[in-house]
Amino acid sequence: MKRAAAIGLLVCTAIVPIVLWAQAKSRWVYMGDDRRLHYGTDARGNRIMDFSYAGYGGAGVALPNVPPARTIRPAPGDNTSQIQTAIDQVSALAPNGNGFRGAVLLEAGTYEVGGELKIAASGIVLRGSGANDNGAVIRITGKPHRFLDIAGTGSPQPSGKPASVSDNYVPSGAMSLSVDSAAGFVAGDTVLIQRPVTEPWIHFMGMDILERNGQKQTWIKAGTLIQADRTIRSIAGNRLTFDVPLSDSYDAAYLNPPGTTVVKYAFPGRIAHVGLESFKVVVPPQDVPISQAQYTLLRMNAVSDAWMRDVGVQDTQNTITLGPTARRITLENVNIRHTVPFTEAASPADIAISGSQILIDRSVVTGEGVWPIVTQNGVTGPNVILHFKSDQAGVAPHQRWATGLLVDSSEFTNGTERRPSLAFSNREYAGSGHGWSVGWAVAWNVKGDYLLVQQPPGAKNWCIGCTGKPPTILWHGNKIAIPEIPSETWELPGVAVEPASLYLAQLRERLGAGAIKNIGY
Repeated sequence: MKRAAAIGLLVCTAIVPIVLWAQAKSRWVYMGDDRRLHYGTDARGNRIMDFSYAGYGGAGVALPNVPPARTIRPAPGDNTSQIQTAIDQVSALAPNGNGFRGAVLLEAGTYEVGGELKIAASGIVLRGSGANDNGAVIRITGKPHRFLDIAGTGSPQPSGKPASVSDNYVPSGAMSLSVDSAAGFVAGDTVLIQRPVTEPWIHFMGMDILERNGQKQTWIKAGTLIQADRTIRSIAGNRLTFDVPLSDSYDAAYLNPPGTTVVKYAFPGRIAHVGLESFKVVVPPQDVPISQAQYTLLRMNAVSDAWMRDVGVQDTQNTITLGPTARRITLENVNIRHTVPFTEAASPADIAISGSQILIDRSVVTGEGVWPIVTQNGVTGPNVILHFKSDQAGVAPHQRWATGLLVDSSEFTNGTERRPSLAFSNREYAGSGHGWSVGWAVAWNVKGDYLLVQQPPGAKNWCIGCTGKPPTILWHGNKIAIPEIPSETWELPGVAVEPASLYLAQLRERLGAGAIKNIGY
């Protein structure tokens, strides 16, 4: 077996109801006698991170109820221009003290939409009159296209001299780190923590030996920067404390030179406070390769503090894309349904996460041949999938080192060995060298048919209180060894652990019971 593919798999028994009185305790996170969460660490201080910062407003914030500024009703023929005009009119209004300009309200009825809609200003909500057939139904017509693009402009603009991280090792889950000089930083600065991809780290990860059909595959190119978007909360000497924990570890032995750096940035083009709610979107069903034009629902990028709730979607491909500069996003009660199976070799992904602080809550995907949720390359968490259900496959980080993913209290059915319900894995040469897809990921009280959880060099993936059985073959056809379990990171197979939801327990502890109520629990 290749040294990069040190395997750990979870073997579980019959499904166990999640009830508080029957729950066991993990050594990694557990509720103490003081009714507070306690965390275990490994020898280097790594721990399961606090995921409670994922979601709109930094989590624990009720999604706003924004009054309508424009109301429209269905018109015969293509409604693209009518809806876009209303969006543009509201975009021209002055925002109120909370940053909202107003909602565009779609009255009940069917709206044919043959073109792409765009929201490019802060403070806009597109709201229907219900996500069922009696509410606002948007029927996509014309050639395959995206229904809605929500995006600001530009990208983060670094400013000032970067500070070098001076710690020899920063563990995953840490809130702070030391730099060679904190001069020039103040509390409240937005910063990028820039983790370099180096040849020594690629070699340590075993990603310099990937081959496919005799051709060398590149996992991540040396010189790439994996960036975590944070705000400085406080400064003590040369130690910076951030608003959100770090989802990856930083080991100077493999990252120096050039070393990890912290740099201030501005992002004037990023928009905020945008919402979608209470409508249904239906597209013509098609079973075509993902390389062909598709009917997709939504792309978000260069946006912060946005949400999508109570939305029904039928027959889209690659439905929702959350780009690398999207952050603090909540998707709540999103129901994606496919009426025809996808049969092509490369399957579409309904929700693709490239951003940070994403919360996908109480949502469902049904239909054959899709990946319900994936993460993409270089994604830094916390990102959370909570109370999610699918009837085919489940959550599968896709490629090239995402970190800080929590799959919490979720249930997946009809998984197979080649399409497992959960896959925290080394995909080796699959795709174009997707390699290690995720590290520092947690499955908590997850139920699925097949669960694949592997251990990356220098990192961990956890599966705690999970129910399922191991695959014996990977997506790309390699046989795998099944080690003896449970082990330190695969705890209590088939036994529900306390707390029932890690995210909700962390949120309650950080912000109080009101935060749980604010998000509908």
